[in-house]
Amino acid sequence: MSTVNEIESAITELSLEEKQAVRDWLDDLIEDQLEVSDEFKAKIQRAKQEIADGVYSRVRKPEATQ
Repeated sequence: MSTVNEIESAITELSLEEKQAVRDWLDDLIEDQLEVSDEFKAKIQRAKQEIADGVYSRVRKPEATQ
C-alpha cells in the first residue's frame, strides 16, 4: 500500500473538524510553496495604483431592500 493510500484511509477516519484542520494545513502548506509570478505582481501593483487614484473597476452595488 502506498503512503498516499494510507493517508487517504486515515483521513476517512477523522471527524469533520479534524478533516477541516487537515485541509487548512494543506492549503497553508501548498500556498507557502507557490511562487508568485512577475505578471501577477505587476497586476497587484497596477490594482493598488488604480485604487490610490480612485479608479475602481469592480464596485459592489448594495442590494435593494425588499
